[in-house]
Amino acid sequence: MWWKVVKNMTGEYKHSLDSKGRIFIPARLRDELGDVFFITLSMDHCLCAYSSASWQAFSEKVNAMSYVNQRKMRPLFSHAAKCELDAQGRALIPQTLRDYAGLVKNVAVIGCNNHAELWDADLWQSTCEEETSAENIAAVMQELEF
Repeated sequence: MWWKVVKNMTGEYKHSLDSKGRIFIPARLRDELGDVFFITLSMDHCLCAYSSASWQAFSEKVNAMSYVNQRKMRPLFSHAAKCELDAQGRALIPQTLRDYAGLVKNVAVIGCNNHAELWDADLWQSTCEEETSAENIAAVMQELEF
C-alpha cells in the first residue's frame, strides 16, 4: 500500500544546477530516495522525486484505477525520468523537466513527507512565504485535527 512506503523527507536545501543539468541531492534526502529514484511533474510549478518503492506503489495504485482514470495519469508517466545518483551524489534532471519547473541555476530541494520537490529557488521563496502564514498553518493543523 502507498502509506507503507511513506518516508519522512524533511528539510530545505539550496543547490545549483551544474552546466550539464545535474543537481546535488542532499545526503538526508538521498537516504530516503535511494540511489535510483523517479522524478516527474507536479501540480505545482516544480518537480517531484519519489523513491523506487514509492514510485512502484504509486504505479500499482494507478494500475488499480479504471482505464479512463489511468489515461488521466499519462502526463505523470510520460514525463517521468528514472534518475541514478553519480559518485558525487548528483542526479541528471532531463531538460524537459527542467523547462517545466523553470530550473535554470538555483534550485531549492525540499523534503515533503513521502517525496522531495525541486523548485526554482526564487519561486520556492515566494511560495514558501505565501504558505508560511499563521492562518495557513492554523488551517492545516485544524484539518489534521491537532
